[in-house]
Amino acid sequence: MSERRHIHLLPDQLISQIAAGEVIERPASVLKELVENAIDAGSTQIELRLDGGGIRRLCVIDNGSGIPKEELALALTRHATSKIRSLSELESVNSMGFRGEALASIASVARLTLTSRTASQKHAWSIDGQHGVIEPAAGLIGTVVDVQQLFDEIPARRKFLKSEQTEFSHCVDAIERIALAYPSISFRIFHNDKPYKQWQATDTLQRIRDVLGKEFLDAGLEVNHSSAVCSIHGLVVQPSAARAKADKQYFYVNGRFIRDRTVSHAIRSAYADVLHGDRQPAFVLFLSIDPNLVDVNVHPAKSEIRFRDSGAIHRFMQHSVSQALAKLGGQGAVHQLNEADANPPFIASKDNTAVSGDTAINSKTNGLPTLNQANPFIGAKPAVTYQKPIQTSLSINQSEAWQHAYAPLNTTSPSLSETAPFVGSSFGGAVGEAQVNISTSNTDDFPLGMAIGQLHGIYILAQNKEGLILIDMHAAHERVLYEQLKTRIDQHDLSAQTLLVPVVFHASEKQIALIDEYASILQSLGLSLSAAGPQSIAIRAVPALLAKGDIETMVRRVLHDLENVGVSHLLTEQRNELLATMACHGSVRANRLLSLTEMNTLLRQMEQTERANQCNHGRPTWFSWSLADLDKLFMRGQ
Repeated sequence: MSERRHIHLLPDQLISQIAAGEVIERPASVLKELVENAIDAGSTQIELRLDGGGIRRLCVIDNGSGIPKEELALALTRHATSKIRSLSELESVNSMGFRGEALASIASVARLTLTSRTASQKHAWSIDGQHGVIEPAAGLIGTVVDVQQLFDEIPARRKFLKSEQTEFSHCVDAIERIALAYPSISFRIFHNDKPYKQWQATDTLQRIRDVLGKEFLDAGLEVNHSSAVCSIHGLVVQPSAARAKADKQYFYVNGRFIRDRTVSHAIRSAYADVLHGDRQPAFVLFLSIDPNLVDVNVHPAKSEIRFRDSGAIHRFMQHSVSQALAKLGGQGAVHQLNEADANPPFIASKDNTAVSGDTAINSKTNGLPTLNQANPFIGAKPAVTYQKPIQTSLSINQSEAWQHAYAPLNTTSPSLSETAPFVGSSFGGAVGEAQVNISTSNTDDFPLGMAIGQLHGIYILAQNKEGLILIDMHAAHERVLYEQLKTRIDQHDLSAQTLLVPVVFHASEKQIALIDEYASILQSLGLSLSAAGPQSIAIRAVPALLAKGDIETMVRRVLHDLENVGVSHLLTEQRNELLATMACHGSVRANRLLSLTEMNTLLRQMEQTERANQCNHGRPTWFSWSLADLDKLFMRGQ
């Protein structure tokens, strides 16, 4: 048995190095901490100079308020900060930094020199992070933090760093995340003494374009929503522009970039039935909320936060993003051209990625919208807002609604009567009544135009005032049916079915506590759960639509959601999956010959349906080409 070692105080240097292990992981971590300090100092210009990917040298130069000579030594001391002074200020932090550990941690693992000058000083002063010697120096108002040879004296940490190019890419990612949130600050980046990037001070949309590219901005849908305690604004991309990786997802709370599973789950739920395969949404979203309603002191790197009411934030986020995606109906074909805009409303790009007219932006300069300074997203609204579907006057109970919506189409006849198109399907009813003499109407009256024929029994060809529309009739009808079914089912309470024999399963004490804490939520979901013992739960009722599924697994997943994000949309998701399957089987199939009246009825319903740009599986439902595009194909006028 080894000899007992006595308890003793750790040296300050070792304490700082231990703390640095929580905050300083790589050069990008150093960069993030220093730039956040520059922002808190009120800087309007920040210059970054890196050598060797930031491993050999990383220098941050700002024009902020500076640090007085008498506070330089204190700035390099652990737990010394100007950001907070009391517990009440900690609970309502509105600055980027507040821990007072960054500079001390960096100085413990690298050679750091801090040079600063305030407006009241005649010249700058410099302090060596290793020896604490303060000397006069040359410099403008602001602060220069020069960090060299990161982890040079800690080989165990140095060996975990990647190549210089990889570390530099991480640094660029870190500065891009910060630059998106602070468009009023200009940034300049140099690598190995060569200019790399420069972003001038601008507005939010221009900064998004500068950092993420014009394609991201063109595919963006505006999100701008407010509630009593928080508001959100930003852009989410159309489902057709979703990415293979989740690498363009930026979420900010009061200007701080964070990763939060509640928010991620909410956004995925909003995109649930409009993404194809494993595609990932892309977004830049800014949440403003009372600092007292969030706890930012939960992670050393301040990359995570805790919401006081995560369930409310989840519902708010999902609703806000869903509202933006709901604008993707057939009405998006409308395009209000101004003198400087010659782009078609919905064009298939070279890689077959669709760009919707909903994102058409009118501007007299740089192709960007005129922005309101108080709210940069005012003035960047889509050219056309979504119109709610026409409400039917049918008075039917829930079972009749299912029969009405899912009555199989008559497949024995190759063509249907134009006087009663799609008898028994959702093409009939109040919406379908608009089909009378519809073929005689002016094409300009309808965003998706008028049908002119059918191609290979799969596609509908139509023309509107701007050009040619090509519609996948099965995908389009599938979305129309799906949205109608959701609306009809949502008009009724989610009915529960009591189980003849309760399903009992083993559960943890924490899960048993959850059924009491979230009793009202579970009841609203059609679930009746009760404790059947110290470590078991009895399922006594489930939603009638899902009664034939794997009940135990479903309930376990619901409890898991409640435990992690405070809300569960699992039952709604499963219900929607069932509705999507039924809509797919109930929609018109390939090689079904349609009359012009039937085609036009489908087009009119698409114009009144939310998310009509994609089917339930995320496939596009239509594309269009302007006359200018068609003229180019045939070199007319050239």
